[in-house]
Amino acid sequence: MTAIFSKTVYVFIIVIILFGFINSPTALILGFIVTLILKNPFQEYSHKAIHYFLKISVVGLGFGMFINETLETSKDGLSLTIFSIFLTVTVGLLLTRLLKLDLKLGHLITSGTAICGGSAIAAISPVIKAKNKTISIALGIVFLLNAIALFVFPAIGHYLNLSQEQFGLWCAVAIHDTSSVVGATLGYGEEALRIATTVKLSRTLWIIPLSIFSMFLFKTKGKKIKIPYFILLFIAAIVINSFHILPTSATHVIVLMSKRLLIITLFLVGTSISIKDLKSTGIKPIFLALTLWIFISIFSLVYILN
Repeated sequence: MTAIFSKTVYVFIIVIILFGFINSPTALILGFIVTLILKNPFQEYSHKAIHYFLKISVVGLGFGMFINETLETSKDGLSLTIFSIFLTVTVGLLLTRLLKLDLKLGHLITSGTAICGGSAIAAISPVIKAKNKTISIALGIVFLLNAIALFVFPAIGHYLNLSQEQFGLWCAVAIHDTSSVVGATLGYGEEALRIATTVKLSRTLWIIPLSIFSMFLFKTKGKKIKIPYFILLFIAAIVINSFHILPTSATHVIVLMSKRLLIITLFLVGTSISIKDLKSTGIKPIFLALTLWIFISIFSLVYILN
């Protein structure tokens, strides 16, 4: 009976999200609270759903973008992307050794902070042969910080009167996961959303050189590198929209439903945040993640403002 009730509650929340009654932060909190009260009845499917829903929704957002604007945005964010990734990885490696933290755990947290959160952790972990517990801890910390970012970043953006361009670029660099980047910019404005999505996905491609670097760092040559192929579909969606292959009415619906699917993804992310897992993590990994996050947030904000 309890399982049926839990499933009903989860499905009901997803349906009302689809109808547009819940925003990004609310969805995340709901996911966390509902899982605290009722156990997640779809726990074994949640992580896979997050993985696929995120990719589908990001590709869908491509139908609201144009080639010229996307290339210009990618070019504008390139120097900041290179500086921030290089600095984050360097500081992360140094702090990991100073804190005498497990090298693989430190590297996963660093990779997730430097590029794209859970996606980077998922891509790097098989390359360095990380254990499941190590992967879970890294993901748990990143999910927690993503949840905080969803509330903190828009508040800071409004307080500092950041333009949509500035805010979108800042979120793309300083927030870990693409889901939270899009979630934070959804309510800030269409321009912020477009810039954040474009820059974040261009950063995702840096998974490839980081994977190669990780292979040499941990001496694990021969492991398969995961390439984020869904970015090609995102580019294809932009091309289709730029040449008006689909009618405007159709692309508007695709973009709208993609945004709502993204909010469902954030609800699922909320359901995957476990207090028990975070308690068992210890203070050092959280300190590392928090320090790196504050560092990259301040560095990128100062860079953008100047």
